[in-house]
Amino acid sequence: MSPGMAERRLDGKVALVTGAGARGSLTGTGQATAILFARHGARVLLADRDLGRARATERQIAEEDGEASVFEADVTDEQACLALTEACIERHSRLDIVVNNVGAFGPGKVTDIESETWARALDGNLKSAALVSKFAVPRMAAGGGGSIIHVSSIDGLRAGASHNVPYSVAKGGLITLTKAMAVHHGRDNIRVNCIAPGHLHAPFVASMTEEQLELRRKAGPLGTVGDAWDVAWAAVFLASDEARWISGVILPIDAGLLAATPLAVIEHLT
Repeated sequence: MSPGMAERRLDGKVALVTGAGARGSLTGTGQATAILFARHGARVLLADRDLGRARATERQIAEEDGEASVFEADVTDEQACLALTEACIERHSRLDIVVNNVGAFGPGKVTDIESETWARALDGNLKSAALVSKFAVPRMAAGGGGSIIHVSSIDGLRAGASHNVPYSVAKGGLITLTKAMAVHHGRDNIRVNCIAPGHLHAPFVASMTEEQLELRRKAGPLGTVGDAWDVAWAAVFLASDEARWISGVILPIDAGLLAATPLAVIEHLT
């Protein structure tokens, strides 16, 4: 259900969400975030390298009488990031919120690293966020400030169940980027925060077995399944004026997983 006018927390704001396209039957974090932003009154620019996926999200927002437009961009390319932010200003005259949501998987232990895989993971997860921010920050500052949200992972904070060093290192870099940007651009009235999702039931679980999915659920102290909408609600809060005094924060969305040692939940895993 869409919120009433009194509950629209992002009225009058313009948001840019990368990786906002639809990715199958399960809703992804970028898609869910863009939809919730629109429900709360934001005008949303949907960036994705697959225009068809972006248009699917745009159609869903339009069906709910929200306002969104699409922009095809590979945000690992500097000129594409410049064009993306310029398009936002041309269409909406301002930029208040940026969500850097693009991700790229990078498997293997450090002994398995291949240069191409390493570069793809670093570019997709970290370079993309840095380049979008490079061009977004001056425009946001000129408009009086705003909120930047990076989407990292609990794997950027601790070693996960899978061997994914390139991915984990890139997501850890996003956390460092968050803190540096929060300090460097605070006086521009730009808040920079980071969301670290846990074991979400999202498009990337399509290849997992039921046994793997059940183990992921059990590992979190809450013992429940999270999805992209849990991340999106956190993004709405961090983007809103309710979070006006919050910056440089890493917010896990993980059913309490990072609060526990493996032995703390062992009774639920057997």
